[in-house]
Amino acid sequence: MGKMFDISVPFYKMQGCGNDFVVIDNREMGLPVQDMPRWAEKICKKAFGVYADGIFFLENAPQNSGLDYVWQFYNSDGSRAEMCGNASRCAGRLTHALGIAGDKHVFGTDAGPIQVQVFPELEEVKVQLTSPEDVRINQTLEVDGEEITYHFANTGVPHVVVQVDDAERVDIKKVGSALRYHEAFAPEGANVNFVQFVDNDSLIVRTYERGVEDETYACGTGVSAVQVAMNKLGLTDAAVRIRTSGGEVLKVIIEEGKVFLQGGAELTFSGEIYLDSVGL
Repeated sequence: MGKMFDISVPFYKMQGCGNDFVVIDNREMGLPVQDMPRWAEKICKKAFGVYADGIFFLENAPQNSGLDYVWQFYNSDGSRAEMCGNASRCAGRLTHALGIAGDKHVFGTDAGPIQVQVFPELEEVKVQLTSPEDVRINQTLEVDGEEITYHFANTGVPHVVVQVDDAERVDIKKVGSALRYHEAFAPEGANVNFVQFVDNDSLIVRTYERGVEDETYACGTGVSAVQVAMNKLGLTDAAVRIRTSGGEVLKVIIEEGKVFLQGGAELTFSGEIYLDSVGL
């Protein structure tokens, strides 16, 4: 091949409930962390790259850490995220399939260790998320002259939860963006989830995700924050099924104060990225 195609890097493309990710095994390649934001921007870019909501790099865990591996996770705009629920299921399923970890394992994130259980026969993965922090119920703030009631929970990532009568009618880009950048959540901002109550074990959720800066088909930490808030309000059972905008269903279970997220995780394709071609 010509010079343009001389340098390539293998990758995997995965999706969890329509939330899609590029995965690169960095255990031997050793790409420095400082280069990863640029790789995220270039590789996740629409039309010019692989196109994805985010990217994570798999790395060896520090010795005696009790972890099977660690990841470095970035959104498509190159910003680093503390945690991603859908991506964590993808990481669990891929590392199990590659023989890197067993069906029950633990890996490291910026939000702390994540416990994983893979159910190959169901093609699903269950992850125990970090314990929710900074849970706030029935808060108010003003957006474009309108007072909005919201709830808040950090499930590894900060999330705003807004109850609506009809999730389909919400202008996600407009309202989600206004809340995401609101001074109340400065400087890091927050993801924004609009939840429609169906029943005490069934919800519909649409999410505006920072870093993606648009609606995403599903957000695992987001639906978990929704369940934490709705359960605290006494509106939902301990286990709830949540339909995301991608049409998939995620299960969120609260057991003894711990939050578990269960749902699908699929390897859609694998290939090689020619670095020159994407500007790297």
